[in-house]
Amino acid sequence: MCRGFSMSQMCQQGKAPDMAEVRNRLREIVGASTNWKDHQQALAERASLSQYLAQSQDELPAKTMKDSAIEAHLPLGTQSALREKYLNYHNSVRFGRILEDLDSLAVLICYSHTWNKELKRSPLSIVTALVDKIDMRKNIIYPDCDIKFTGHVTWVGKTSIEAKMHMFQYHDGVYTDVLDATFVMVARDPENKRAAFINPLKPEGPEEEAIFQQGEINKKRRVELSTASLLKVAPTAEERTLVHNLFLNTLDTRTVSFRSRILPPNSVWMEDAKMKGLEICHPQERNIFNRIFGGFLMRKAYELGWANACAFAGCRPTPVAVDDILFQKPVEIGSLLMLSSQVCYTEGMHIQVRVHTEVLDPLTRQHSTTNVFHFTFRVEKDVPAVVPQSYGESMLYLDGKRHFGETMRNQC
Repeated sequence: MCRGFSMSQMCQQGKAPDMAEVRNRLREIVGASTNWKDHQQALAERASLSQYLAQSQDELPAKTMKDSAIEAHLPLGTQSALREKYLNYHNSVRFGRILEDLDSLAVLICYSHTWNKELKRSPLSIVTALVDKIDMRKNIIYPDCDIKFTGHVTWVGKTSIEAKMHMFQYHDGVYTDVLDATFVMVARDPENKRAAFINPLKPEGPEEEAIFQQGEINKKRRVELSTASLLKVAPTAEERTLVHNLFLNTLDTRTVSFRSRILPPNSVWMEDAKMKGLEICHPQERNIFNRIFGGFLMRKAYELGWANACAFAGCRPTPVAVDDILFQKPVEIGSLLMLSSQVCYTEGMHIQVRVHTEVLDPLTRQHSTTNVFHFTFRVEKDVPAVVPQSYGESMLYLDGKRHFGETMRNQC
């Protein structure tokens, strides 16, 4: 069942919208043009919507979780042309395409929560701030079976929103769980320059209250992880011992030198476990705010990370989890986007990959970080250990180990 704002346009005769309709609805909500040549005019028209922004959250009516609940379909089983877009050469579904769909759906869920039926267009610019986590419940996604997405808002701050989504696939007569995803979005003014207030969330009943409290716990956890970041504080005593042991294991016992290093058996230097890519950001990949679509960035980062894991392991990896994707800076149309993938930790059959993206200004030659992605993959055999040499690589190793540990705890 489709609920929320004016969903009758999308849920005609009780039918849930497909992902194309989701994106069309997003364009309607913000007044985005489908023609790149009209984007300047569209931006100017959006600027005039600032007058409808609330000056405080108290001015806005509380919404319920039902107000934002959405169901959307991806009819891979019935639409062969659509299937071609999602098909990979392993006769499975391109997971990067699923990331794009999740990003679009998360934005629509948040617009459902904030929708004011008195306005034709929303004055809010809702953008992805963080992909908190995506946990896989199933290894196989069939390319010729229908997919269903459901989701709703689970927690709200003053200007930020947590949305949780679930993906199911119809196979052998039933829908089964494929993945769970949690996104954090932020609301900004029509020109995407400053934060904007959003409707508070009113849980109804014990179950929704528990969901909301989990959102509070998630927020606290994100703050704690940020505070403990290796970019801010030193490793723990246990981590420092681990790094020193890694160093000792690579020393050449035939010499008395800190510089002479030997790669242990069944190991790969981190320096040799990298892969890089470059994207020229064309208007075709723009979002409704005429910047590069966050889902496109996730797809490109995932595909590079997957290729890196595949080359490292020498066999096909499957995704286990995606977590802690930070959107630090928007990517403008025309940017040169540089992607760098690093296998930073391995354990048994698992590979932890970090992808860092930055834009290069060709005129000033300045580099600016835009995103950091973390992917956990699994293969069908044990993989070599990845070994750091420098202190910086050791910090990447520890960061990867932390993310892997968090993923395994979530899987339990």
